[in-house]
Amino acid sequence: MIQFNLLPDVKLEFIKARRSKHMVLLVAAAVTAASLLIFLGLFLVVNVLQTKRISDLDKDIKKNTATLKAVPDLDKILTVQNQLGSLTALHEQKPTTSRLVDYLGQMTPATATISDIKLDLSTNSLVITGNADALSTVNKYVDTLKFTTYTVDGSSESKPAFSEVVLSGFSTNEEKKVSYEIKAIFDPVIFDGTKQVVLVVPKIISTRSETAKPADLFQQPAGAN
Repeated sequence: MIQFNLLPDVKLEFIKARRSKHMVLLVAAAVTAASLLIFLGLFLVVNVLQTKRISDLDKDIKKNTATLKAVPDLDKILTVQNQLGSLTALHEQKPTTSRLVDYLGQMTPATATISDIKLDLSTNSLVITGNADALSTVNKYVDTLKFTTYTVDGSSESKPAFSEVVLSGFSTNEEKKVSYEIKAIFDPVIFDGTKQVVLVVPKIISTRSETAKPADLFQQPAGAN
């Protein structure tokens, strides 16, 4: 069976245009409906859910505020808490004078004892008094303080731990023991609690007068009797 399309071209174009129009209208309607749904969702979130959330938070704030106001002496409690919070920082700034015991244990000769220690943090001064078996031991103690250095936080750079070290007084008793008093100025960094300080104590086997002696002047010339 043979079919003939008797519709003119203009009619065909009109039908195609009408179908396209219907399709555009359907897509536009779908987009509009989706936009309306999104708008309604946002409207509900902003004006309903968030409003309720804010209202609940306001109620909680008022409730907690009333609870805090009911606590007796609240201002004093808060002041104490603030002071307690600053104790850690203040404690770190406090000089760690407990290191002195370890320092003296490293520097004091075995044949010397300590009877009194005066540590003045305001002037960074140190006074050590005690007894020793001989004056040479006291001199060795003084030299050890003079040449002791320290390093900080693993650094290779060393600095003198003490300065102006002097033997301010000494005396001997009937038992031939020497009483001494040594004064020195210490570097405050060695007591800084925020730093890891390592004391470097020299292994001194004689006094400074001996180590500084020009030994070649006392050597006998070769061939001399």
